[in-house]
Amino acid sequence: MTPEPVTVVAPPSKSLSHRTLIAAALANGVSEISGALDSDDITRTRGCLAACGATIEEHGDMLTVTGMEDGPRGGNADGKHKDEPPAELFMHESGTTCRLMTAVAAAGRGTFRVHGAPRMHERPMAELTDALAKLGVRFAFEDKPGHLPFVMTTKGYSNKKIEITLEESSQYLSGLLLGAPLADHETVISVTGNKAVSWPYVALTLRIMEDFKAGFEVEIRKDNRWQAVPWRSVKTVTPGSIRFVVKPTGYRPAHYRVEGDWSNASYFMAAGAVGRQPVLLKGLAADSLQGDRAIMDILSQMGATIKVSFTGILVEPGPLHGIDIDMGRCPDLVPTVAAVAAFAATPTTIRNVAHLRLKETDRLEACAVEVARTGCRTDIADDSLIIRPSLLPRGKTVEFTTYGDHRMAMSMSLFALAGVDVVLDNPGCVGKSFPGFFDQWNAIVEAYKAAL
Repeated sequence: MTPEPVTVVAPPSKSLSHRTLIAAALANGVSEISGALDSDDITRTRGCLAACGATIEEHGDMLTVTGMEDGPRGGNADGKHKDEPPAELFMHESGTTCRLMTAVAAAGRGTFRVHGAPRMHERPMAELTDALAKLGVRFAFEDKPGHLPFVMTTKGYSNKKIEITLEESSQYLSGLLLGAPLADHETVISVTGNKAVSWPYVALTLRIMEDFKAGFEVEIRKDNRWQAVPWRSVKTVTPGSIRFVVKPTGYRPAHYRVEGDWSNASYFMAAGAVGRQPVLLKGLAADSLQGDRAIMDILSQMGATIKVSFTGILVEPGPLHGIDIDMGRCPDLVPTVAAVAAFAATPTTIRNVAHLRLKETDRLEACAVEVARTGCRTDIADDSLIIRPSLLPRGKTVEFTTYGDHRMAMSMSLFALAGVDVVLDNPGCVGKSFPGFFDQWNAIVEAYKAAL
C-alpha cells in the first residue's frame, strides 16, 4: 500500500519576484503584487528600487508599488546639484539584484553607487559594465575594473544597438531588456559569443515585460535576414542568430500574482524521489516558463515517478540510476541533482555548468567536495561534475560546509533521508531565497523517521 504523501506548498518564485517588482516599479502608476517572495535577495531588490524612486508598501500578502516618475533617479539627476551624493544601491550577496538593477538604474539618470558584500565584489561584472559603457554610461571603479564597488553616471541608454553574451550569465541580457523600454528610442540587443546558458531565465524576463505592456520583438536570423518570431517559440539560443528589438514604451501598472518557485521546490521533489514517502507539491504551474521545471524530467529519467494533477505534482520514490545530462539551462538545480545522484545505483555526469563557478561560491567545486563527504567519489572538469555513488553513511554524523550558499544548505539537507545526521555550518543562509525552508523540511524528515 502506497503511504500517504507529505504535502508541501511551494514558496513564491524568486526569479519572478525580482522581475515583477522591477517592472511594477518602472511603471507609471500603482501596481498591486501578491505572493511575492519575502527573502534576503528580494529585500535587496526592493531597497534598490526604493533608492531609485519607487515606493513599496506592504498590506499583508499584497505589495502596493508606486512606480518611479521618469525612471530611476540617482544623485544630481537634473544636472543642477553636483554636490548631491549618488543613490546607494547595496546588493549584499544578491547576484540577481546586482545584474538586473545595475542595468535598470543605468536606464535612468544621475549617479548611483553600486556595492555589496565582499563576495559580491569578487564576482565579475565586466561583461555588463562594458556593454553599458557602449550605451553611454560612465563608470568610476573604486577597486578592480569590471567589479563592484563603482559609481555609475548615466543619462539613459544613448546608443540604439548593443551586443551581449550569455556565456557568464543570462542576467546581463535580462537587465538590459528590463531597462531598454525606458529609452527614448528603439534599442536592438544582439546575443553574441560562443554559447548561451540559462535561456529560460530570459524567457521569464520577456514574460514579465509582456505582462506589464513593455513593447519588444524577438528576431531570428534565417536565410541571411532577420525575421520576427513569437518569443515563446524560442527554446534554444544560437549566438549571432537572435536579437531583441525593444520599443520605447515604458511599462504599465498591473495587478499581478507571483507563481510558485520551481528552484526551491526542487529539494522537496527530490525528497519524494529519494525518501520513503511520496511528496505532493502544491502552488506550482506545471506549464511554467521557469527553467527549473526541468527537475520533473530529471527525476523521472533517474527512476522516480512523477504524476501531475489538479491536486498538485506528486513525486514517488523508485530505484534510482545515474544519468548523463546537460544542465546549462538550469544551473540552480545542480546541487539538488548532485545530492540525488548520491542515492542512485550508477554514476551521474552533469555537463555544461562552468558558469556555476561564478555563483555565491564556486558551486561546482562546492558540490564535488560536499557530496564526497558522504563517501561518494566525485570528479570535476572545466564544465562538468561526475558523481560515483557509494554506500551512504546511515546512522553517522556528516558535517557539511554551506559556503554561505543557500542552495548548498538546502541540497545537502537531502542526506537526512539516507539516515545521515546532517550538520550544516550555516543553516541560516537559506534566508537568501527561502527563509521558511526548515519549517517545511522538518515535516519531510519527521515523515521519513516515522516510516522507518
